This record gives sequence, C-alpha cells and structure tokens, in this order.
Amino acid sequence: MKLKVYKDYNELSAAAAAMIIDCVKAKPEALLCFATGDTPKLAYEMVADRAVKEKVDFSGTFIIGLDEWMGISPDNTGSCHWFLHEYLFKPMNMDASQIHLFNALAKNEKAECDKMNKLIRANGIDLMVVGIGMNGHIGFNEPGTDENSLTHVAVLDEITKTVGQKYFAGKVTIEKGITVGLKQVMEAEKLLMMANGKNKAPVIKKAAEDNISTSFPATLIQKHPNGFLLTDNEAASELKQN
Repeated sequence: MKLKVYKDYNELSAAAAAMIIDCVKAKPEALLCFATGDTPKLAYEMVADRAVKEKVDFSGTFIIGLDEWMGISPDNTGSCHWFLHEYLFKPMNMDASQIHLFNALAKNEKAECDKMNKLIRANGIDLMVVGIGMNGHIGFNEPGTDENSLTHVAVLDEITKTVGQKYFAGKVTIEKGITVGLKQVMEAEKLLMMANGKNKAPVIKKAAEDNISTSFPATLIQKHPNGFLLTDNEAASELKQN
C-alpha cells in the first residue's frame, strides 16, 4: 500500500482522476470498477471533463459498478446507477455496451451475481476506485465478510443503512446491497481507496494502522501490492506519520 496525502479535496480528486486517465491511456481496453458517493464524485467529473477536452479515447474501455442498493430503482437519484450515469457516462457519451451495472430489482439475485463474476473472471479489473465506510466497509463488504468472497448480496450493517439515507431525497428502506466481493477487490491490478474530510480521520487511522482484519475490511488495503490510500489533509490528520 502507498499512502498519498493531498492538501484538500480538489487536489485529492485531481490525483485520482489523473490515475484513471493514465490507466486508460496505457490500456485503452481497460476494465474499470467504480464506487459511487460523495468522495469520488469530483474525481469522476474531472475524468469526464478531461476525456472530452483532451480527447482521451474511452471507446474501448469497459466500466462496472462496485455495488448497488437492492430494491432501489435505477432512476432513483440515490442509486449508484443514477450517480454513474449522471456524473460520468452521460458527460462522456459512453455507449451502453461499455457499461455493466447491477440490476437492483433483479428477481434472481444469484444470477445477477453470476453475471458480474463471469465478467470479472473473463477480463480482470485493471483499476478499481473504492471509498471507505464509517464501519470500514468496502462496497457492501461489511465487517466480517469472508476475504475470499466473490460478488454477493449482503445484509447491510446498521451504520451503512443510517449513513446511506443521505443519498436519497426522502427516507427509503434499504436492507440489502449487492457488491463485488473482497477477493475481487484484492485482485484488482490497481486499487484506489479514497477518503476526505475530518469525519473520516478515525476511519483512515484504523484502515492504515490497525491490524489487518475483515472486522474492518478497509485494513486489507495495507497488503494490496498496488493499493493506494488517497486522502486529503483532514482525513489523514490522525495518522502517526502525518
């Protein structure tokens, strides 16, 4: 793991965007896996802006979603589906054939997981962007998730359900989430874990300095051979080496 601390959210986002752009330039047919949420939002907007202005060729790139709230319609503004389309796919005019997101309304959950597993197995993930939950989750790999897990439907932790309400216009019932598994996260060629803001400082301290354990899944970043923990000064403020 490499720790990289930036002055503020803007510089953090620009650095993450540059890593994504560089990956695509080096491998135009790359498979990218993207989380959603407040932290990566600006980075994706920067990617879309640079891709258009600098004519970066994303035509051979394939993008998958890290996770999704089960039972939430794709047109709900709190869905991961809506987020990625709004801030990345639409601005870049990406074709639907280049995208695979979870169907949160799927009747057959196992078949939905199998589709993602098959896609990842066939291609491998070249670069993955993840956030870090207040309970240390990666995607919806909640505390205690098996390190060898593949794509699965998870029962959400109470913290996740509470914090997750902020993404929705009104109160919604969210009990389960579908997510790429920890084994697939750790097998990504490059893993970018992003965090910003003072409220994430205790979380980043645990992720970077606690013993590696699935009781706090984000600690797994410590042993990723090409993992980058990207934070701003505020999120890194409790680290020993900061």
